[in-house]
Order: sequence, then structure tokens, then C-alpha cells
Amino acid sequence: MKIGITCHATAGGSGIIATELGLALARRGHEIHFVTLEAPFRLSHYEPNVFAHSVDTINYPLFKLPPYSIALASKIAEVAQEYDIGVWHAHYAIPNAVAALLGRGMLPPEKRFCLITTLHGTDITLVGSHPSFYRSTQYAMESSCAVTAVSDWLSRETEREFDLKEPVRTIHNFLDVSRFHTRDTNRYTLASPEEKIIMHLSNFRPVKRVTDVVRVFKRILDDMPARLVMVGDGPERLSASGVARQLGVDDRITYLGNCSNIEDLLPCADLIIQPSEHESFGLVPLEAMASEVPVIATNSGGVTEVVVPGETGYLCEVGDIETMADYSRKILTDPELAASLGRAGRRVALKKFSLDHIVGLYEDLYEEVRARRQEFMTQKHNPEL
Repeated sequence: MKIGITCHATAGGSGIIATELGLALARRGHEIHFVTLEAPFRLSHYEPNVFAHSVDTINYPLFKLPPYSIALASKIAEVAQEYDIGVWHAHYAIPNAVAALLGRGMLPPEKRFCLITTLHGTDITLVGSHPSFYRSTQYAMESSCAVTAVSDWLSRETEREFDLKEPVRTIHNFLDVSRFHTRDTNRYTLASPEEKIIMHLSNFRPVKRVTDVVRVFKRILDDMPARLVMVGDGPERLSASGVARQLGVDDRITYLGNCSNIEDLLPCADLIIQPSEHESFGLVPLEAMASEVPVIATNSGGVTEVVVPGETGYLCEVGDIETMADYSRKILTDPELAASLGRAGRRVALKKFSLDHIVGLYEDLYEEVRARRQEFMTQKHNPEL
């Protein structure tokens, strides 16, 4: 099967999942064509059956901002026609699904692909629900051959917000558990032997509540030697640094920036803290679980479908720093509990979120929409039907 994929080429979860899905499909023999502004974050080397096409934009005095969405649509149409793409998978509704629809409309009817739109969270909860984009987002979903979301929570939110004619299907995020190991080979590079390592990974946006991580860490540090390792970057980085200085813990925090090899970092952690206002899925908690690291997250959004309270970690109410600190101390002072939570986390990751299982669900969906389109085209061109 020839499949096109459009995603945001950044370190965010939607781009990572889209890239990993494309790579997994290519290894199963499908021909994959990425169309993005720049090379996807995790597409850094040659892979058989994988082709990357860059979108070119122009700077012209008439345009206050380069019209990227139109350039993206044109590139999608160009690639789809040249390589005879049968399925296009748009990750994130705005602008990717809308651009794919525009690109599809540029093609002759017999060349038009089936469009799958996968929702990842803020394309619905933040961008899509904004009055400037609501109609475009709704149109993209109504015009897609199928719409999927990465959690039941996001499926429900989408259906509630947009009153769609067809239900949104849940296909959870996934990971290749074999990439994640449990040996802390790099631990000595991050902290001294007596220090517990607390880790947080995100794009440091306000919804991630990174200052809560610092405040929880301060309470942990009051009781034991520890180091906070912050992985990622974004607008809240300065806020986190400011709170750390106010609390007098800035010298106990290491900022690593964006890292592509998180499977080598996670096993170094004794605990992962993700206190987000909400998560549409919770990819970082899942990756931590695959590394046998206990997780503390918030009881909000799709992460409740990933972390099993009391079994793989703990869920707290948003902003409840004291409870997060209590659970942190409980885990960090009880090695047997920490090990039990870690082992259970990896079992859940293998059972519910394995690459083979989830990628198979996408393959089934591709085949389904292609069959529907073939049936439609047959009926359209057969006057006896």
C-alpha cells in the first residue's frame, strides 16, 4: 500500500507518533511518503520504503505570513499524483487535515486518496475549538473517510464539541517496547550515587504545569538527596527556572533540552512526574512504564487510560502538589514498591500499547476505507447499480 503522512515535524507527541507509525508501516512493506515543512523529529536516517518531501514556502511583501497551508496542500497533491497514493493520513486537524482535503480536491477524481484524520489533543481542545478554526476543523473531520483519536477521552471531547455525524474511533498511541530497556547505564552522568533522580519530559507549555514539578521536587528534596532532570524545552522553561531560584533549588536541577534518545534517559530515573492540566493520551508516562519507572500524573484526560493507579504509578488531582509529594516520597523510600510498580508498568505497556497491535489496527482501517471507496467508485461507474 502507498500511504502519505502529514504531521508536525517537532518534538511533540503527535509528530513522534506519526513518524513512528510511518516507520513501522514501512518495515511491514508499505511505501510511506512524509510531506512536512522539515524532516520529522525522529526521521534522521535512511529507511527503506520511506520518502520525505519538504514543503517550500515563499516570502513575499504582500503576505504578512507565508501561506504554508496552501503550499502544503499543493505538495500533497503533487506527491499523491506522482506516486499514486491510495491513503493519506493527516495527524493533527489544523492545518494538516484541511490541507490534505484541499490537495485531494486538486486531483482528478480517479486519483483522489482516502483521507484518515488522527486527532492528538490540542488540535481539538485548543486550536480546533477556537472560533477562528472551528468550522475548518469540523469540515475536515466531516470530510475525512475516517477520524481517529488517541484516547477515549479525546474521542468523547471531540464528539461533544463538534456534534459529528459519524463517531470518532479510538486508536491509542503505541510504542516499540523493545526500544526501551531497564538498565540505568547513564545514571552516573546525571546524578551522584546517593541522589534520587526525578525526571520530567515535555514541551514546557503552560498546560504541562512545569512549575508544579519544581514545587513537588522541593518537597522531595527536604527529605532526601535528589536531582531533578528536566527534558525538553518551551515557553515555560524560564518560569520553571524562576520558581527554582525562589525555592533555592536551582542548583539541584539539570535542564537537558530536547533529546531524541529518551529511551536511554528514562531508565536513569527513579520517578517520572507529569502534572499536566490534562493529557490527550500520555506518551511520556507510557514510555516511562516501558522503562519500568513509576509514574505520578494527574487524574485528567487520556492519561487515565495509560497509568493504572496503585499498579503502575499514581494519579493526583491537577495542582495537588502535596499529594504528589506524598506519593513521591512513598515510592522513593520503598524500593520494593518502586520495583513492583515498574514491572507492572512494562507489562501494561506490552499488553495494551504494543507497536504490532496498534499498527495492525491502522492497517485494518486503511483497508476498510479503501474497500469503501472502491465500492463507491464501482457503483458510480456502473449504471446497473
